[in-house]
Amino acid sequence: MISDANDPELNGKYLGTITKDFIKVADTLKEASYQVRSRKFSKYPIFPISKDEQPIGQIFLRKEEKDLDWHYYITYLDEFLQRKLIGEEMLEGFQNAYKDPDEFCCLFVIDQDFTKFVYIPYPEE
Repeated sequence: MISDANDPELNGKYLGTITKDFIKVADTLKEASYQVRSRKFSKYPIFPISKDEQPIGQIFLRKEEKDLDWHYYITYLDEFLQRKLIGEEMLEGFQNAYKDPDEFCCLFVIDQDFTKFVYIPYPEE
């Protein structure tokens, strides 16, 4: 379930549109991630993205608002545990795989039959 941007399925179908959107929203997502962590909501902010509305997290950026291909939601690890999207037995693996949130954005890509965690580096300032 946990992957990186080197996944061939991800590269072929998704990486282009995700990257195109990400450039537009990276600063906003980085600030939101910082706020989640600084306010002690969670050490593990997650941004589910989907082309259609979906139930995980709270809507954060609608694709129509920013001329994006994807809707961006915001949540954190606790919701994934509560919904049993990450089982207790997977918790430590997830935490170990979770990349530095000051440098990487944790996206959860949801598209029809495809769901995957993806870590995208924030642009250098």
